[in-house]
Amino acid sequence: MKRLQWPSWLPIDPYILLLLGTVGLAALLPARGTAADVASGASTAAIAFLFFLYGARLSTREALDGLKHWRLHVTVLACTFVIFPLLGLGARALEPVFLTHSLYTGLLFLTLVPSTIQSSIAFTSMARGNVPAAICAGSFSSLAGIVLTPLLAASLLGSSAGGFSADSLVEIVLQLLVPFVAGQVARRWIGGFVTRHKKILGLVDRGSILLVVYVAFSEGMVRGIWSQVSPVRLAGLLAVEAVLLAVMLALTWYGAKALRFGREDRIAIQFAGSKKSLAAGLPMASVLFGAQASLAVLPLMLFHQMQLMVCAVIAKRRSHDPVEPDVTHDRDGATRTAVGTGTRSG
Repeated sequence: MKRLQWPSWLPIDPYILLLLGTVGLAALLPARGTAADVASGASTAAIAFLFFLYGARLSTREALDGLKHWRLHVTVLACTFVIFPLLGLGARALEPVFLTHSLYTGLLFLTLVPSTIQSSIAFTSMARGNVPAAICAGSFSSLAGIVLTPLLAASLLGSSAGGFSADSLVEIVLQLLVPFVAGQVARRWIGGFVTRHKKILGLVDRGSILLVVYVAFSEGMVRGIWSQVSPVRLAGLLAVEAVLLAVMLALTWYGAKALRFGREDRIAIQFAGSKKSLAAGLPMASVLFGAQASLAVLPLMLFHQMQLMVCAVIAKRRSHDPVEPDVTHDRDGATRTAVGTGTRSG
């Protein structure tokens, strides 16, 4: 029997439809009472298991080798935790004409979360970019975000991130960093299995996000906070996020070119430096915002879907780029040219 496949001509990723379906399910059948407690516990466990698999997948040697490309990783981290937040602060001028205070708070929060791992790797691979660099850049960003995101949220959001405290930071570390480290420790026994069964990581990644989305939106429905968002405000939020994504895609590509990175490195920088992680952002928001988390993560959810669709198109076009020589510079300043291999800047 022939296996059913998603039609390639459809412009919408099936996972986006699953996300929308999950939101619809939460609207019609929100989790309440004991069911909400069970779902919340399951989502916490799923995210912890996801970061455990991230740790098991990234080899220590790969991470150490990745440190050699420090210019690339510093560039990605600067895009994620410096340029993005500055643009988020600049968007304050749009309040309250385009954005309500709650939506702006969510928009600013999305600019503070770390980069993605899975989709950055997938798009970099599709575009024939530097995949090892994308793996390390996404992983380093996620690890840095465990500490930097709560600290930036406390500094820039102030009382809006009412749930922030030392206990909040500890909770985030226990949920994300500790499982990652445990995965690194367990890699010697399960690393080969995880590497051979990459689909497992993808299923856990997507499944855990769907579960966290359901829990967050269920809580929003139960508390009735969605009445605060009108269709006009949502349209304004989408327009602002489209501009934000376009600016970051342009800055990461042309900025990396100005910094004299090779083609493959520029691809990794563009996809890792312009994207935001829903898997890391959702559990952080639930800790930092408490009951208001479902509204606070709405901008992040919309941006996540937008970046998937736009980056998929860009990656597909980059995959058809003609092979051309990449000119980069070694540490000693000597010019080095490679054709079709995409040199890695160190």
